[in-house]
Amino acid sequence: MKRYRLLRFDFDTRANLLKQDIEDGWEPQVRKQLEQNKREIMESLIAQFGAIAAFRKIENFIDLGELPISITAYHNKFLRQVRDAFVVGSYYPALTGACALGERILNQLIIHLREDFRNTEQYKKVYKRDSFDNWDIAIVTLEQWDVLLPDVANIFRELKQVRHRAIHFNPETDANDRELALGAIVNLQRIVKGQFSGFGVQPWFIAGIPGVSFIKKEYEKRPFIKKILLPSCTLVGPYHRLETGATGLIVKDDHEYEDKEVTDEEFAAMFNRIGS
Repeated sequence: MKRYRLLRFDFDTRANLLKQDIEDGWEPQVRKQLEQNKREIMESLIAQFGAIAAFRKIENFIDLGELPISITAYHNKFLRQVRDAFVVGSYYPALTGACALGERILNQLIIHLREDFRNTEQYKKVYKRDSFDNWDIAIVTLEQWDVLLPDVANIFRELKQVRHRAIHFNPETDANDRELALGAIVNLQRIVKGQFSGFGVQPWFIAGIPGVSFIKKEYEKRPFIKKILLPSCTLVGPYHRLETGATGLIVKDDHEYEDKEVTDEEFAAMFNRIGS
């Protein structure tokens, strides 16, 4: 009867709000509220990153776009650090940091999941090593294990090319370090949004439940889902509710459910009837 609901995730949408235009036809109160929100965000950014070159830092923050909604995993902390480096103008550290984090994600996926694929041909290539600097081997292995989604694998290949240009001497990097860094971070964020999203059209999420993510029953035992996504989830029935507590959301699920299995579609229908 129960399904895993994703409840622990990270995001930052302040850049979207700063980019939002104030329309002439809006009600004065709405315009005033948005102006105040933008002012408070800019003040918080100046407090965080410093007043020197503040407008450049705010421009950098806006150009990065939103920090995509992502499950709480091993990349969140370091992605924020990479973004912070870009905001303050440390473009080459941001560039190399984004590339290194992409490689780290590939490594951690293989190391965390490989024991679940002991009987595969690919396991022989990766079971002894503690790290993998060959992106092609890592990407192909995770593709063949049906871990990486196809679009995500392609973005990793794009980031690999950026990584090679950044790490190996290339005089062009001296002149376009900001452009390269921004491109690398945007690609990294596309990877996070595609593979680790808290919400979206990923095949493991039950469809037809707006604004809420539940894991499909058939995906629960897949290694990527079990080891990477489920730690950010809570097992609940369709009639659970969420309450706000001192330390965050509290799950209340005291309904007495029938001891039977339901399809994902039936679960979605039951949940949608009460909403949460």
